[in-house]
Amino acid sequence: MMTNSTMANALLLTILACSLLAATAAAGNFYNDFDVTWGDGRAKILNNGQLLTLSLDKASGSGFQSKREYLFGKIDMQLKLVPGNSAGTVTAYYLSSQGPTHDEIDFEFLGNLSGDPYTLHTNVFTQGKGNREMQFKLWFDPTSDFHTYSVLWNPQQIIFMVDGTPIRVFRNLETRGVGFPKSQAMRIYSSLWNADDWATRGGLIKTDWKNAPFTASYRGFNEDACVVGGSRCGGAGTWMDYEMDVTSQKRMSSVQSNYMIYNYCADHKRFPQGLPTECSIN
Repeated sequence: MMTNSTMANALLLTILACSLLAATAAAGNFYNDFDVTWGDGRAKILNNGQLLTLSLDKASGSGFQSKREYLFGKIDMQLKLVPGNSAGTVTAYYLSSQGPTHDEIDFEFLGNLSGDPYTLHTNVFTQGKGNREMQFKLWFDPTSDFHTYSVLWNPQQIIFMVDGTPIRVFRNLETRGVGFPKSQAMRIYSSLWNADDWATRGGLIKTDWKNAPFTASYRGFNEDACVVGGSRCGGAGTWMDYEMDVTSQKRMSSVQSNYMIYNYCADHKRFPQGLPTECSIN
């Protein structure tokens, strides 16, 4: 006969098992969600679609893109970056539309010499115009484990997040003459490529091909988004009308105070005629 304690433990195990099954069912599958687009076999989908790896050697890098297009949403991806001496390499993970007046939301991870922190480069393009770079030194080793990099994109703002912590916001200031991505559908792209002409210390440090192949890994893709041509889209109370609360704003301010190493809104030398409009409003 089962005691109350035994029954409680059995029920707890059942709940945990169901939660795990639900999480697995909800998780993305790279076979279903993405197409490998280049790299001649250097990109691989593994573990029944739960893991994707990109590799770079002296001959070529590799990349993939989403099968679907999105117009607003919250997109999460877990990445584990190239370990060791990755100087000269860039792992790019971004959303983009197509054409000369494209919109784009960028995460780029600039490789490093062993022991140095990675540089996280962010940018926003509207109607083909970028030049909105902010860069951060990551406060953890992004090569030792997976970390979640997220974009929350709604009609009011774009929020960049690392492990759920907001690090940057780009607000919709169209009423002040600042462009905002709102009408062009975007796909998700990622690539691993050689950029030793500029990536590490402005190109001073070159890629050491003795360390090749370089490999970045991806898992845990999740989309909660408006899918173009689909029936799914977030509504009230979700990311669609999300605004950061005071706690989130304080967390973002802390990251920017302690880890931001470049902000285009503070680069008066680059903009001698005056900083971009949004810099005086945010």
